[in-house]
Amino acid sequence: MKQLNIGMVGYKFMGKAHSHAYKEVPMAFPGSPVPVMKAICGRNKAGVEQAAAQFGWESAVTDWRELVQRDDIDIVDINAPSDAHKEIAVAAARAGKHVFCEKPLALNLADAREMLQAAEEAGVKHMVSFNYRFAPAVQLAKKLVQEGRLGRIYHFRAWFLQDWIIDPDFPLVWRLDKKVAGSGAHGDLGAHLIDLAHFLVGDIEEVVGMSETFIKERPLPSSMTGLSAKGDASAPKGEVTVDDATLFLARFANGALGSFEATRFAPGHRCTNAFEINGSKGSVKFDFERMNELQVYFTDDADDVQGFRRVMATDPAHAYMDAWWPAGHSIGYGQTFTHVIVELLNAIEEGRQPVPNFRDGVKCQAVLEAVEKSVEERRWVKISEM
Repeated sequence: MKQLNIGMVGYKFMGKAHSHAYKEVPMAFPGSPVPVMKAICGRNKAGVEQAAAQFGWESAVTDWRELVQRDDIDIVDINAPSDAHKEIAVAAARAGKHVFCEKPLALNLADAREMLQAAEEAGVKHMVSFNYRFAPAVQLAKKLVQEGRLGRIYHFRAWFLQDWIIDPDFPLVWRLDKKVAGSGAHGDLGAHLIDLAHFLVGDIEEVVGMSETFIKERPLPSSMTGLSAKGDASAPKGEVTVDDATLFLARFANGALGSFEATRFAPGHRCTNAFEINGSKGSVKFDFERMNELQVYFTDDADDVQGFRRVMATDPAHAYMDAWWPAGHSIGYGQTFTHVIVELLNAIEEGRQPVPNFRDGVKCQAVLEAVEKSVEERRWVKISEM
């Protein structure tokens, strides 16, 4: 079986998720190329060495420039903070490496376009990690839309609700710094909703939005890891430079209407990533907190049994599920990344671009920035303006 050597930049929350996926692929998908976890990279020597031992990487390095030039690396996986994406991706592509990058693709649309251009000019494969596409229930929703079983699509509404920074004394982590993260809930959470909209319904044509930063200043952190951090409420404070919540309306090119909400200020919602699609023949509802289920309604059901039905997307008939457990046995968050990696590895083996790729990342970034422009200028903004 063909092997592909991985060099990964980043070793915290997403580094753990990606490492878990690389280890699962050979067990669950034996027909795919085998990912070899060659080297993991991070700036903190002790931290990255500990991650290498914990996650199962062959070696640890502290200089990504060295990593992307190594002859024994085929794929460069980037899950460092957003401000590092462009420089690493461009260098990796120019070194002839395939590039796998976390979302959002870049800090801004100009950087995202530069990343796409570099990858295309180098002729390498490129992928962006919109992992929620790869839940089997989401794949089922796509199938129902694509086959016309929901009819003409009228509405797409989506919301991604979290509450992990609701405490005003929660420290000023990097995700709250625009220079590092690019944006707040909008780019972190809203990017997933936008990609799901593109995947399930089609291109967005114009948007109008609003946003708010509820807590303007926060204590500086003493340490941070993933979505957690340590700090003292009495520590000096720094300015929050990203949005805490962004909402926007959208018109799709096919005439459908959309509404989107991304917030980190919804108490009780740990990770409510949900959408509903309404069409002329039926509707579907999905919530990632119940990720193995899709709620499905068809208008042509008999009058006495009409209503949403719960479909467990866990049978072999559903995407990816023949690789896992007996029917009715659930999979979890980690498996969405496993499915992403399978798509990446198979695409490289087959000589095609994986999906979603940097083109999808650029398209998402254009919508993100159109919403920001709308918020600033208080008007509808066409995506073609970006």
